[in-house]
Amino acid sequence: MIAFVSGPVAALAPTTAVIEVGGIGMAVQCAPGTLAGLRIGQEAKLATSLVVREDSLTLYGFADDDERQVFELLQTASGVGPRLAQAMLATHSPDALRIAVATGDEKALTAVSGIGKKGAQKLLLELKDRLGEPVGAHIGQQGIDTAVSSSWRDQLQAALIGLGYATREADEAVTAVAPQAEAALAAGAQPPVPQLLRAALQTLNRAR
Repeated sequence: MIAFVSGPVAALAPTTAVIEVGGIGMAVQCAPGTLAGLRIGQEAKLATSLVVREDSLTLYGFADDDERQVFELLQTASGVGPRLAQAMLATHSPDALRIAVATGDEKALTAVSGIGKKGAQKLLLELKDRLGEPVGAHIGQQGIDTAVSSSWRDQLQAALIGLGYATREADEAVTAVAPQAEAALAAGAQPPVPQLLRAALQTLNRAR
């Protein structure tokens, strides 16, 4: 198993970072929040989880070991593959997921793209005794919701700047997709940052 990769960032894409390790470019699948902290040419160290399939080897990257551990634990639930597990961590921090499961917060799970009401109920049952207690500060669910809701702009802008766009371009793209985020909030869900990032990139490509 590849526990981590360390080296200069050779390239960044909307869902992937290429880390140069011993002269080899390792393609690592990352959530927007992780990609936002990377810069081309700068040294990076990502905790990783290797997913082996009959026809592929996919390396998933995380900001720290806690994210990687939760990523792997989420996949012990039926119906949760690596992509859905990564989507859950793209929407919520590890501690936010732990608190959501501990408190039976169905709404927090349905905020993740690909999880419906029945799926959320099933996950709450299966994950109840698997994720453990929050490792950070114990905060109320209102605090979690507020943090996630208020940070989607920052996450999106940081991801775009990390991909090489100028601050002005990032600001314009964030403004362009703001109605989608506001619609999600109005419906009682959290803004889906991965989908917003794809929409923002489409806006930027059309502008060029």
